[in-house]
Amino acid sequence: MTSLQNSPTLFHNSFPQKHATSRSSKRDAISFIVKASHEPSASSTGFLSQGKLTHDKDALCKLLYRPGRRQVIAIGTTAPLVFLFNQNSYSFAAENKKGFLHVLDKKDGYSFLYPFGWQEVVIEGEDKVFKDVIEPLESVSVNMIPTGKLDIKEFGPPEQVAETLVKKVLAPPNQKTKIIEAKEQDIEGKTYYRFEFIARAPNYTRHALSTVSIGNGKFYTLTTGANERRWEKMKERLQTVVESFKIFDV
Repeated sequence: MTSLQNSPTLFHNSFPQKHATSRSSKRDAISFIVKASHEPSASSTGFLSQGKLTHDKDALCKLLYRPGRRQVIAIGTTAPLVFLFNQNSYSFAAENKKGFLHVLDKKDGYSFLYPFGWQEVVIEGEDKVFKDVIEPLESVSVNMIPTGKLDIKEFGPPEQVAETLVKKVLAPPNQKTKIIEAKEQDIEGKTYYRFEFIARAPNYTRHALSTVSIGNGKFYTLTTGANERRWEKMKERLQTVVESFKIFDV
C-alpha cells in the first residue's frame, strides 16, 4: 500500500488560492472581524493558534506529494480573520431530513447536509464552510485537492490514512490527538474512509468526524465537529452530516 507520507502522485500542484473577497460583491454579504475567543472556530484543513485561523494546506501538499523521503510539514498561509456571510450564494434545497439543509455542488461533484441554523462563511482555501456562530467549534467544511490516484485505498488502510491526516493536517502539532475509530465504507461503488478523532488544545477539546474519498481527479475531505462538552448533544447531527457526504461524477 502506498503511504500518505510517501505518495508521489496525489498532487500536481498546491491548493488553488481562493480569496475571501471573491463573493464580497454580493449585496447581502456582511463582513465582520472574528475576534479570538476561548473556543475558536475550526475547519477541515485549518486550525487556530492564538486566535488566528491558520490553513495547513501547504503542509498537506508536501505530506502527500513529494516522493521518497519524510517531509517537513510547513505551516501554510494565515487566512485573514474576516468571514463573509452570504446566505444567498447558493441555492439550497431542503431534503426530507428534518432539521437539515442540502448543499449540492454540481461544478465540483459533491453534496452533503448541514444543520438548519448554521451559516455559511467564506474562508480562504476552503471550498465550503458552514458553522454555528454561537458555538464556533460546531462547523462543517469541505476541501478538495487534485490527485492522480483513482481510489482512496491506494493510500493504505483507513487507520493509516486517518492517523496521518489528523496528526499532520487536521490538527496543529501542539495539540494532542486521538483516533477513536476509522473505517471503510463503500457507497454506490465508491470507497469512503470515515474516522472519528479528538484534538485537545490547552483551553478546549474538539470532537470531530471526517470522511475522505477520491473522485473527479480530486482528493475530497469533509470534516465536522463540536466542542467535547457538547458532543453528546451534537453527535447524532454530526454523524448525519458526515454520512450524507456523497461524490458524483462531473
